[in-house]
Amino acid sequence: MAKFDKIAVLRKIGDTGMVPVFYNKDIETAKHVLGACYEGGVRAFEFTNRGDFAHEVFGELVKWADRECPELALGIGSVVDPATAALYIQLGADFVVGPLFNPEISPVCNRRLIPYCPGCGSVSEIGKAQELGSDLTKLFPGDVYGPKMVKDLMAPCPWTKIMVTGGVAPMRENLESWFKAGAYCVGMGSKLFPKDKVESADWDYITALCRDCLDIIGDCRL
Repeated sequence: MAKFDKIAVLRKIGDTGMVPVFYNKDIETAKHVLGACYEGGVRAFEFTNRGDFAHEVFGELVKWADRECPELALGIGSVVDPATAALYIQLGADFVVGPLFNPEISPVCNRRLIPYCPGCGSVSEIGKAQELGSDLTKLFPGDVYGPKMVKDLMAPCPWTKIMVTGGVAPMRENLESWFKAGAYCVGMGSKLFPKDKVESADWDYITALCRDCLDIIGDCRL
């Protein structure tokens, strides 16, 4: 069962403006990465459904985070069908993210007040997702569309909350381009977790990088 309801999760995502996106088959590595992000100020984290037995790792991660990261909303990403969404909701997912929009996932999440953030690539797709209850939609892949897509969409639909994922980097110029265009938040994966830093267990680097990103995002919103 989710630890936080839909309103609380969306508030956490909106307040920080960044959702780290990560997968590792090793539970201890996942714990260290999650802990490093939490120490850096992150309050919403997306673990992706990308490997064999990913649900088992996620289940253990939820239990660990409940003890060690009490204010963290832990969500699941790379969900493309309702059965998978239901599985992870049962394991305690606070939100569900997908690379695409599957309308059949919406009622599964809505029934339990779980935010469903589907990947969308057009104004019509975003509008349909909103109609079916997705308060937050994901522009994916972000680097294909660019900040201009966000800016042009926000003009006629200023109520829209967009999470940009794909092409987001932990650099001031990149982050400013998205938030100045009107992004509600960004999802950031590999660039936030350099392979060499993870392999060398340099968790302090990840903590510092998260802090820097959140500081930049805060500046963008002034």
